[in-house]
Amino acid sequence: MAKDKTMYVCSNCGYESAKWLGKCPSCGEWSSFKEIKVANTSGTNAAKNAAMSLRRGDGHPGLHLGSPNKPVMLHEISAKDEPRINTHDDELNRVLGGGLVPGSITLLGGEPGIGKSTLTLQTILSIPEKRILYVSGEESAHQIKMRAERLRPVNPESIFVLCETSLENVFAHIQEVHPELVVIDSIQTMATETVDSSPGSITQVRECASALLRFAKTSGVPVILIGHINKEGTLAGPKILEHIVDTVIQFEGDQHYMYRILRSMKNRFGSTSELGIYEMRQDGLRQVSNPSELLLTEDHEGLSGIAISSAIEGVRPFLVETQALVSSAAYGTPQRSATGFDQRRLNMLLAVLEKRVGFKLMQKDVFLNIAGGLRVTDMAMDLSVIAAVLSSNVDTPIEPGWCMCGEVGLSGEVRPVSRVEQRIAEAEKLGFSHIILPSHNLKSINTHQYKIELHPVKKVEGALRALFG
Repeated sequence: MAKDKTMYVCSNCGYESAKWLGKCPSCGEWSSFKEIKVANTSGTNAAKNAAMSLRRGDGHPGLHLGSPNKPVMLHEISAKDEPRINTHDDELNRVLGGGLVPGSITLLGGEPGIGKSTLTLQTILSIPEKRILYVSGEESAHQIKMRAERLRPVNPESIFVLCETSLENVFAHIQEVHPELVVIDSIQTMATETVDSSPGSITQVRECASALLRFAKTSGVPVILIGHINKEGTLAGPKILEHIVDTVIQFEGDQHYMYRILRSMKNRFGSTSELGIYEMRQDGLRQVSNPSELLLTEDHEGLSGIAISSAIEGVRPFLVETQALVSSAAYGTPQRSATGFDQRRLNMLLAVLEKRVGFKLMQKDVFLNIAGGLRVTDMAMDLSVIAAVLSSNVDTPIEPGWCMCGEVGLSGEVRPVSRVEQRIAEAEKLGFSHIILPSHNLKSINTHQYKIELHPVKKVEGALRALFG
């Protein structure tokens, strides 16, 4: 009997080595190599035999490869787009780029208890026209039934539930059911017999994901994988898992709050700048069609350190409330903290405020927060960040009805932003009466079509003068 071999795999990037290394030569992480067992000769032969049977068509029909692939001329390949599968969820469709693509594999990640299984089950309950196989390796069929009844299913007759952790058994049931959509909850609980390691290990996750990828591409059946988040906040398993799948979407939010954000991290069939917003309720997740309603508080009149910005994420504009707190540093080194905003960019804006405007913040603690638990990457937030910091520093509130948008450069100039007409229209729709925007943007818009008063500025000083006089 052949002796089992051992190898070392980087838990961060999946780099393989025959010996243990202190530092990964691929990603540079320290102490990230984990020892795993490699299947012996018999296991390798079994895997080869299984692959040969699949090529002959003796294995699972979903993995039937037919004849070996041959090179094809590029102009001979059909370029017509296949119709996407409508999930009947506008937020999810937007994040996916218009719906599920046939033959695609999608990875849904999120922290424990955030609502990944609820979102997936609620979605498949809303697709009555498709046969769906829901594979759960974490919950019993009774638990899934109880959740489905709480979510008020639309047409549960087309959904098959399978509680299984063996990948070979899953493919056997796929051969019997012939589903049009497969959901795996979760990929960390799946295990294949061709790999001699425990479920959730790097090798098992990689091999199971690769097998499901081959199934999706050869059969045209889309697959949704649910993945866990590790303590660093990234998807559990090596980075190769994210390289294998077509789409990576992440479900974010705080368990103690009701709002959830669905964000696209990777998408081969659409934009990665889209996001969907949900509200967690007792009967499931409610789509938030107007995100400005949750990102703006009811009343902040008379409160300093609050500025409203007209931001855009993807294709949708919304108003974001920026909160800042500036106080005297209690210790020698002042603190700089940002929640939902890039902290390095906050440090740059504070340097601009001190160098170009003349406000001394070297001995002040600065805390910044984007209301609603949102993480914003739009550069047009710069102007509202500076306004909120200055408002808190001088303890003077910004008058109600004012919002702003504009990118701030290192020399203190307010640079133009994209799609300014949508930003103005969103602010006007929500009842704002004044908006500060870069003066360069006024050259391309008709100012007479808006009832909201426009305040063009060229430098940060002009914006602060319009706000505080």
